[in-house]
Amino acid sequence: MQNGKLVVLGSINADHILNVAQFPRPGETVVGKSYQVAFGGKGANQAVAAGRSGANIAFIACVGEDDIGERVCQQLSQDNIDIVPVEAIDGMNTGVALIFVSGEGENVIGIASGANMALTPDYLTKYQQHVIDADALLMQLETPLETIEKAASLAKQHGTQVILNPAPARELPDSLLANIDIITPNETEAEALTGISVSDEQNANSAAQALHKKGIRVVIITLGSRGAWVSVEGKGELIPGFKVKAVDTIAAGDTFNGALVTAMLEGKEMNAAVKFGHAAAALAVTRAGAQPSVPWREEIEQFLKESIS
Repeated sequence: MQNGKLVVLGSINADHILNVAQFPRPGETVVGKSYQVAFGGKGANQAVAAGRSGANIAFIACVGEDDIGERVCQQLSQDNIDIVPVEAIDGMNTGVALIFVSGEGENVIGIASGANMALTPDYLTKYQQHVIDADALLMQLETPLETIEKAASLAKQHGTQVILNPAPARELPDSLLANIDIITPNETEAEALTGISVSDEQNANSAAQALHKKGIRVVIITLGSRGAWVSVEGKGELIPGFKVKAVDTIAAGDTFNGALVTAMLEGKEMNAAVKFGHAAAALAVTRAGAQPSVPWREEIEQFLKESIS
C-alpha cells in the first residue's frame, strides 16, 4: 500500500522513569521500586508510533552532542523513520524528562528541554522541503512556538495537512490555530485553548465548536479510557476506546496521534482511523515506558481483530 508522506516536527527526550506507590508530597522522600531510562519526548514518541504502525515518515528534530543522542538516532532508524533532518547540536545536551509513575499508573513529569530549543525557525528552513513535499505534518508543543507557527504556515501554503497535538497544555494564538486542519487535545489541553472545562460529552462538544470557530475543520478531544470526542465540521460523536488494564499512561496520547495520522494517510475514514489510534494507545498503556510501549503494526491489527471477534 502506498502511504501518503508524513513529517513529524518535535521533541526528543531521554525519560528517567521511577515507579513509586504514591507521589511524594512536598518535603517527602519516597522509595521507588523500579528505575529505567527510556527514549521519549512527544515528537519522538509520535514519530515512533507512526513508524511502527506503517507510516512513510521523516522526523525534524534535534539531539544533543552526547551518547544518548547518538543512541536515540540509532533507535529511530530501526523504527522505520527517516532521520536525515535530525541533527546533533554542538555544546547542548539531549532533552531530559524526569517521570514519577504511581501505583495507579498515573504520571507526573518535569522536563529540561536541552537541544529541543535548537529547533528554531532557521533550523526548519534547512529542512523545509520535507514539509513542502509531505501530505501531512504532525506537531506538538515541546519545541519553540515560533518554529511551530512557521511550519504550520509553510504547510498551509503548500497544501500539506497540519495536525497539532497541543501538548503540553497552553494558550495558543488564533493565527496559529487558523492554520491547523486537525487538532487533538486531551481534556486539560482543550480547556486551556477554549476556557471550557471538559467533564462530559456535552462540554467536549462545546469545546469542539469553539475550536471550529477558530478555523479548525476536525477536532478530536481525547478522553482517556472513555475514548475520543470526534467533531468534523461541527458534527460530533463519541468514539469509545478499548478497556484494558493500564500499567502506565506515558505516551498513550502520543501513540494515539502517531497511529491516527498513519491510518488517515492510508485513506481510512475518520472513525476507522480513530479506532486504529485507540487500539495502538490501548496496547501502549499495558506496557511500561514511552517508546518501549509503542506497538508495531501487526500487534495493532491483531488487537483490533480480537476486539471485534
